[in-house]
Formats: sequence, structure tokens, C-alpha cells
Amino acid sequence: MAGNLLVGQSGGPTMVINQSLVGIVQEAKKSEKIDKIYGALNGVVGIMNEDLVDLRQESEEKLEEVACTPSAALGSCRHKPTREDCEKIFSVCQKYDVRYFYYIGGNDSAEAAHIVNSIARDNNYEIRVFHIPKTIDNDLRVTDHCPGYASAARYVAMSFMGNDLDNRSLPGIKIDVVMGRHAGFLTGASSLARFAPDAGPHLIYLPEKPVSLDKMTEDIKKVYEKYGRCLVAVAEGICGESGNPIMEAYADEVDSHGNIQLSGTGALGDFLVANVKQRLGKGYRVRTDTLGYNQRCFPGVYSEVDAREARMVGRAGVQYATRGEVAGSVAIKRTGEGDQYDSEPFFTDLENVAKVTKPMPDEFISSEGNDVTEEFLRYVKPLVGKLPQPALLEKK
Repeated sequence: MAGNLLVGQSGGPTMVINQSLVGIVQEAKKSEKIDKIYGALNGVVGIMNEDLVDLRQESEEKLEEVACTPSAALGSCRHKPTREDCEKIFSVCQKYDVRYFYYIGGNDSAEAAHIVNSIARDNNYEIRVFHIPKTIDNDLRVTDHCPGYASAARYVAMSFMGNDLDNRSLPGIKIDVVMGRHAGFLTGASSLARFAPDAGPHLIYLPEKPVSLDKMTEDIKKVYEKYGRCLVAVAEGICGESGNPIMEAYADEVDSHGNIQLSGTGALGDFLVANVKQRLGKGYRVRTDTLGYNQRCFPGVYSEVDAREARMVGRAGVQYATRGEVAGSVAIKRTGEGDQYDSEPFFTDLENVAKVTKPMPDEFISSEGNDVTEEFLRYVKPLVGKLPQPALLEKK
């Protein structure tokens, strides 16, 4: 099937989202079936406004430079398209003779692709619609892990390594808030910072395991009594005993998806610090940081595995479409472990990825609910790669 290609990027940017974009463009250039290669500025919003650029005119040298640059080169959006929006997207595809449509993003992006594909089917319009996975939360179903996650996990691990060294110099209680609304994969990656037996984070709290503020304070006190300090990793979506995110009762800002802002202002960290101080009383030095948006796009901190796999899924999406697959998502299968780690892409239907996210599995979380397991470490280490190894004085 001959025609044009359209690609857009959606949601939060990552260190390697442009690798997927470049993978799509490079593979499309090889195909005799694909003529023009359109890039939509700012995702579905750009498609509906017909803000398109010609990606065929980008040189190979420029594409390679962009591939190694964090953030979304085409621009992104947080717009969750309605059925009416998808009708408009479909009409733009018809107008520009788009026969290959790629949307790079998370589960909502997969849902948008699914709706566009169903509209095209209802109108007997032949088009290949593909979702290319991307999210630092690592919460897409089917795939072993998501492009974008490993680089963000590497940043989180190195941040906590630095915070542990800082905490050793000026001991106290430090609470760091990590992205992760529903899934704890990214917060769990902080465990990779433990370069020594007494290294933090000493406690890790994830959205999947509700915890009372009393229990958290008790945990912190025990660690403090043992080490004279305590470093804590907390996911932004941490839930109280009710099972609802702690910040739901205090935050009032929502995004276009209706999600309450959990950590962007630093309010969660301030709230937890105030509670710890109140429960422990005077005499404790308690501080907080919110890792914030640096987790997604910090230049220079990236996983080589992540970069390679992000390019791989972009290429695979074009290969599947030009071979005849009508619509779907590209997932990653792990084919090796440890030093022998490797992976390969595979095809899955859009409905398997759309709408619903996956939480961190129980076997990755400690029975106490305040740490991760060895099984999680075996899962994440090959993705993140070798980390710095700090040195400590023997102090004889």
C-alpha cells in the first residue's frame, strides 16, 4: 500500500523519545511504499490544526543529532482526544493521503490510535495505525519495559547516590519525591544507589502499597537510630491507609486528563517533612527534595540499552506496517539477563495496551512495603547499566 506517513509525539518527553522518532523516519525512507513523511507539531493538537513539517528534508546528520537529544523534537501535548477529535484526525489523514500513522506515547496514546483505526475501518479507508511505546513510568501492559524508563531510572539512581553522600556529610532525615502516579518502577530504581551496606535510600515507599504516616515515621525512626541518619524515597502517588494518594486531599490543580497534580510544586515533600517533624518532635534535621522534571530529560544521563531499544521499536513499527500488519503496538521482549542481556521487538494489538496501566508486581515489593526485592534488582540492573562507584575512607 503506497501513501504518506504521519508521526506525532505525546505526553511527557523522555531522554530517548527522539530515538523512536528517528527510527521511524529512517526506516520509512527505505520503503518504496512511503512517499512523504509528515511530522505533527505538538501531537494530536498539531494534527487537528494541520501543523505539519516535512521530515524527509531533515539530513541524516541532523536526525542523528536529534536522536541523541532529550525531549520531544516535534513538541508534545497533554491533550486526550475525544471521539470527535479522532474524527478530525482521521479527516486530516484522508486529506494528506496518510496511509501510515504513528503515535509515540503511553497508554492514552495507544487508545487514541485505537479510536482512529476504528474510525478508518468504519469508513473503509486503508491505513496502518501504530502506537510506539514511551513512558518513564514503565506502566504499559504487555511489554517487558518501556523506552524512556531505563534512562529516567538511571537518573533517579544517580540522584539518590548523590543525596546519600550529602546525607553522610551532614546527617539527618532526607525525603526525596520521585515521579510515579500509579506505578513504583521509577521510585524503586532508587535502590540501585546502594553502593555500600549502609547506603540509602534506606526506605522506599511505592503507590502499590498504602502506608500510614504513623508507620512511615516509625520506620524512619528505626533507621535513624541505627545509622544516625535516614534517606527516604517516596513515589508521588504514595497512598495513605484509605488507598487514595495522600496529596488528593491537598492538591487542587488538574491536567487535561483530569489527573490531580501530585508533586510538581514540592507540596508532597513539604507535607511529609511537616508530619515527620510533628511526630518525632524536636532535635531532628528533616529536609526534602522533589526530583521533578529533570528525571525525564537530563542531558548526558541516559541508558545505552534504552537508546538502542527506543530506536528499535520505531524501526519495528514501520517494518510491521509495510509487511502488512494493519494496526498495533510495538512491545519489547527480554531475551537475556545480566551481562547477557538482550531484547527484541514484537507486535501486539492496540487494545492490549490502550487505556489501562500496569502496577509494579507484588514480587518486586518487599513484604514490609517499604523496599524492593532482589527480583526487582535483577529486572532493572541490565536496563540501567553500570553506575558510578563512590569511595569511602576507611577511617582507621
